[in-house]
This record gives sequence, C-alpha cells and structure tokens, in this order.
Amino acid sequence: MSDPKPISALEQRAMDSIWARGSATAEEVRRSLEPEHKLKDSTVRTILRRLEEKGYLDHETEGRVFRYRPVRARKQAAIDAVRRVIDAFCRGSAEELVAGMVENEVIEPDELRRLLDRLKEAKQSEERAQS
Repeated sequence: MSDPKPISALEQRAMDSIWARGSATAEEVRRSLEPEHKLKDSTVRTILRRLEEKGYLDHETEGRVFRYRPVRARKQAAIDAVRRVIDAFCRGSAEELVAGMVENEVIEPDELRRLLDRLKEAKQSEERAQS
C-alpha cells in the first residue's frame, strides 16, 4: 500500500470519527465534529471525498447515502505520519527523532526504558525465529 498524502487537522478529526465507529456517513461525521466545528453538509462531503482521494477512505452506497470505511488502520496512518516527520525534519533518521525527543523532554526516562525493553524483546524474538 502506498504512502498516502498528509491530511489536515480537520481531516484527521473526520478520520478519528470514522475509526471510532468503523464506518460512518457524512451526516454522522458532521455530527461528531460539532459543536467545535459547524460545517455544512457539502463541506463534510468534500472533506470525505478528499480523504478518499488521498487513500484513507473508501465508500459504498446505501440507498442514496455513501457509507465511508477506513482503508488504512489508525496505527498504519500514525506510522506513515511519523515517517513523514522523520524524513522532513530528521534527515530520515529515526534515531535523530528519538534523541531530539529525549533532549527536549518530550519522552520521559521511564518511557525510554520501556521502549528499550521492547527493542530487546523484539531482537530476542527475531533471534529465536532465525535459529
């Protein structure tokens, strides 16, 4: 699956609504964005169409209504977004990203220890699989 284009904050909110439900109509998405965003139906349909064009959604027709479903899981979309950040701001280096997060106290020492434990577990699993 190719890396979809980045999405706006409002598109992200629409995706959050659809991921939470599993699928949604434009009306359901519009209601989920209220009261923070008072959007016209046509605006919501445009947002959903753009998300479809960007590779995040697909739809099926239920009578006269489109029901949108995510094409990409939330976790995969998050991985794609992090990869874009790494490429854009860290010269493609995940190490540089994590080091910057540690230096700027974005990541707590306990979180870093848990990440290191997960890396060790992954390495051990990989070694067991190869033997």
